[in-house]
Amino acid sequence: MKLAEDIHLAGLGTWLPQATSTEEAVNRGWYDTAVRKASGMRAVRTAGEVPAPDMAVRAAETALRRSAATGLEPDDFGALLHCATYHQGPDGWSAPHYVLRNTLDRPVTAAQIGPGCLGMLAALELAAHRLIADRSKDAVLVTSADNFSAPGVDRWNASKLFLLADGGAAAVVSRRGGFARLVAVGSSSAPSMEELHRAGEQLFPPGITVGRSLNFEERSAHMRGRWEQGTAAPPVHLGDLVAETVDRVLEEAGSSLEKVARICHTGYAEGALHSIYLDPLDVEPDLGTWEFTRGVGHVGAADPFIGLERLWSSGEVVVGDEVLLLAAGPGLEVACAVVQITADCPDESPDSAEAPVDSARKEEDR
Repeated sequence: MKLAEDIHLAGLGTWLPQATSTEEAVNRGWYDTAVRKASGMRAVRTAGEVPAPDMAVRAAETALRRSAATGLEPDDFGALLHCATYHQGPDGWSAPHYVLRNTLDRPVTAAQIGPGCLGMLAALELAAHRLIADRSKDAVLVTSADNFSAPGVDRWNASKLFLLADGGAAAVVSRRGGFARLVAVGSSSAPSMEELHRAGEQLFPPGITVGRSLNFEERSAHMRGRWEQGTAAPPVHLGDLVAETVDRVLEEAGSSLEKVARICHTGYAEGALHSIYLDPLDVEPDLGTWEFTRGVGHVGAADPFIGLERLWSSGEVVVGDEVLLLAAGPGLEVACAVVQITADCPDESPDSAEAPVDSARKEEDR
């Protein structure tokens, strides 16, 4: 969708906890040596007992502070859209309203957005639609956070495609200008591939209620077994859906991959990054954020915005550059957005609270 009027990112913030190196994970018996080598991952961010909504609040504080340069105040916001890929707190409780209370603290709509890892891009599109349709308010706050340190999750072995990481991100979407203009945003889905993330697991009672862990590898093994027994494989390849979606949104933006300065993608391990994103788009890793994400991991829906904040705050993208934000999630669905940088970061370093990374940092520096 090419935007019918100017919509901007007025502020951006992230919060990342300390890193645990994959070397340490191997030494402690958490992670397999061969899998570590194949993944190319150096570290994953781990937040311990910091609740996910609190990470979203910390990221939002930075995004709101940066957006204040456009004159935005809490009364100018019409909604808060919060994204999560894992449980946020007590059953029957609203994490979006907790984030709202601790940020804008205004009586506006607060809703949780999915699906999964493309949640923030879906929320970005919804925010743009809202601002175009309803001119009574000038901004929407979009947040995302996850903490995979829960007992029911083995972040090191839940999937060979990625290492689950903790952290948060926030973006202020506004009509009043900002540091980047949203040129186009869109998504495509392949509902025939819905089963890939269900893979034989019963719908009721939900697995989490009977002590079932989050294990994508187990589901993948189930599907491979069925295909070996003759069940037809999915008619669509995720990489093809990625390429088709990116081509369409870039065309709507009047752009092309040759004009894109950088791509901010999901924090996959090296093999998945190539097969799902880089190879279908025929681009090299240095166009993306691999050197950064290999020291972070997969922070749910926050990944593209964590990457953008890193590039923008470090000066790796400058005024005039076009950046592609890209994510895929259950469904299967792919979403992307084209933004054009219109202003430099007001501070030299990001406000994301990156604690010391110890052995992970030393390893990254080698």
